[in-house]
Amino acid sequence: MIQDSKILSRQEVAQGTMAFHLAKPSGFSFRPGQAFEVLLPNAAPEASGEDRGHAFSIVSAPHEEELVFATRMRDSAYKRALRALPDGAELDIDGPFGSLILHKNPARAGVMIAGGIGITPFMSMIRHARHNPSEQPLALLYSNRRPEDAAFLDELQVYARTLRSFALHATMTDMANSTRPWDGATGLIDAAFVHRATAQLPDPIFYVSGPPGMVQAMRHTLEQAGIDDEDVRSEEFFGY
Repeated sequence: MIQDSKILSRQEVAQGTMAFHLAKPSGFSFRPGQAFEVLLPNAAPEASGEDRGHAFSIVSAPHEEELVFATRMRDSAYKRALRALPDGAELDIDGPFGSLILHKNPARAGVMIAGGIGITPFMSMIRHARHNPSEQPLALLYSNRRPEDAAFLDELQVYARTLRSFALHATMTDMANSTRPWDGATGLIDAAFVHRATAQLPDPIFYVSGPPGMVQAMRHTLEQAGIDDEDVRSEEFFGY
């Protein structure tokens, strides 16, 4: 259902990545991990569907008063129009939709694997877990080229220190081109990385989010790690 909203504020959450805070329409409800479409105002009649609207995972948790999404600010017609909108600008949202939702059995761990901007649906899940503490073990395997590119990294590191049931396993793959210090893991998430991060977790279900190539590669890695395909759920991000 299309509803009215507006831009409240924005902030840079990584180099080249912006988070937009929107007004939450009355009665709008969603589950952590779901998405919505953001429809820009005053799109030219000849504009393609991609220039008028774009689907984004919701970063905020259901209890939060605002709706937040984050995106790489690439040089596309849609992103240029989005960047040009001032705070207070009205727009429409359509949703929610999507099935990348954490399972309900608290006895089974949830393992989230994100590449780059694929972190967005997992932020909603983790924020929800912080607001509604549970004994369900959660782990995030988060790969980026550099710390500069890792959206919400500082927030996630705080959660890793303060949430007893949450573990963060972040890795960087291009530290040679970074100007920020990093004393964590480096290199790709491979089968050995997965084993180290999940060996002590009870009967985990895996969730993978990121660019299509990354999702396909991670599904292959999980297969190499001996993970049954029935225990893997994924969502691909196109053009983020």
